[in-house]
Amino acid sequence: MTSSTPALDTRRPLGPLPQAVLLDMDGTLVDTEGFWWDAEVEVFGALGHVLAEEHREVVVGGPMTRSAGYLIEVTGADIGLDALRDLLNEAFLRRLDRGVPLMPGARRLLTELAAHEVPTALVSASHRTVIDRILRSLGPEFFACTVAGDDIERTKPHPDPYLTAALRLGAEPARCVAVEDTATGVASAEAAGCPVVVVPSVAAVPAAPGRTVVRSLEEVDLAFLRSLVPAPPVGPGQEPQVTAVPDRRP
Repeated sequence: MTSSTPALDTRRPLGPLPQAVLLDMDGTLVDTEGFWWDAEVEVFGALGHVLAEEHREVVVGGPMTRSAGYLIEVTGADIGLDALRDLLNEAFLRRLDRGVPLMPGARRLLTELAAHEVPTALVSASHRTVIDRILRSLGPEFFACTVAGDDIERTKPHPDPYLTAALRLGAEPARCVAVEDTATGVASAEAAGCPVVVVPSVAAVPAAPGRTVVRSLEEVDLAFLRSLVPAPPVGPGQEPQVTAVPDRRP
């Protein structure tokens, strides 16, 4: 029998396990960023407005209130913020009911983290109703906790979502790794003090100190995440602990 979980061996040294891995949802684990844009185009079309493609990069990854408010402003649509949020959520949920595709590498990464008992949190700006529906496709058993945009007063790009997830898991943000796909989510995770892996979806996100950009989750495994976690302080007279990373050479 074969396993989708790589085994750790003793060929190359690396850092400690992350205390937790904190994962964004839309565009990172599930391929839904296009769903949101399609919902926005549909709703504004019904209101008599055509959304220009240039607005897509502005709203991607942002909280519903900010995105909806921005689109009302740039289109001049005659609708209130609360009513628009309801229409957008309804249009988005209709698309979710047709099925939610996972991003390449997402299932394998979640399986590997679970096999090595690394606590994992889902940290999203989406509302709780959306998260709970998508969890059916992702598998709720993979997550020790979930943080939704409407669970807290301030969502992304504020640090609160990632600080909340780390607190619930009893972890230090600096010893967690956050995985994000948008500049808004990256800003949130970095403000919380997390090292960040970026898997850009719609808009490019540049590399920066404390931030690693990859092309796909297929490039991310436990060994890679361990290489991003700072080693714990070594007390006087103590030797630093060294563990191992899989050697991927044939």
